[in-house]
Amino acid sequence: MEVKRLALVLVDISGYTRFVTMRTMSLLHAESIITDLLEAVIDHAEFPLTLSKLEGDAAFLYSVLEDGPRGRAAAADILKQVTAFFAAFDAKSNELVAADACRCDACSHISMLKLEAVLHVGDAVIKKVRQFEELAGADVIVVHRLLKNTVPSNEYILMTQAFHELSGGFAGQTAEARVEACEGVGAVPVRVYYKEGGEPARPPRPAPIPPIPGTRYGNTSIRWSAYAVARAFGRKRRDFSHLPEPALTPAAGLWAYFVTGLGGNVVTIVRYWLGLTR
Repeated sequence: MEVKRLALVLVDISGYTRFVTMRTMSLLHAESIITDLLEAVIDHAEFPLTLSKLEGDAAFLYSVLEDGPRGRAAAADILKQVTAFFAAFDAKSNELVAADACRCDACSHISMLKLEAVLHVGDAVIKKVRQFEELAGADVIVVHRLLKNTVPSNEYILMTQAFHELSGGFAGQTAEARVEACEGVGAVPVRVYYKEGGEPARPPRPAPIPPIPGTRYGNTSIRWSAYAVARAFGRKRRDFSHLPEPALTPAAGLWAYFVTGLGGNVVTIVRYWLGLTR
């Protein structure tokens, strides 16, 4: 273990709690939507940023910083990457809205999900617990506590004064100076940048899929249902090798699928294995 100076980045999907608690029947759809959106963000993380771990609806990233000009250049580059996160999130959100004909609560409210980011710089211990890498220290606590803030928006980039000074902020934009009270930490000076340009235009949603004859699963999206079946049989779309996820056996995965309340759609399972759905 060793203490290093790090840039800490926490990107969080706002609106997540309300989104996943709408109805049990749409929970699997909600989680697959969150997964797609987080993957879109993570795909735009490049060196020097490293993904530490996923935290439900959030991704925690960090970068070891050098002293002097290289540290400032790295902080400025991280700020550019975070900006790209927002563009990638919006693009994926629009893609999901345009492709999804499901009318469950989750699929009907994709556009309510927004992205927020908190950036900080400080010291932390990098330690390994078996195959997992963990960051620990007061500054790690600060960046997480700052997610519970008083910013009057659900779409913003919040950076501590320390990170703002190191990175130089966004050229040509004025940040709002605020002081956030962090539980157990005290007052933390921050700078906040709000998204410019307002709400982007959303693509029209496709017409709902007609009810499946002889079933009560009308309007269930075949696209999402096929994904659910694939997950049920332990088939993962992505492999984050540094974030091990035990693969479900077919029996255990199928049981988990039935427990969600979606397993009764036998027609979808048959269509999936016959190759009639993607």
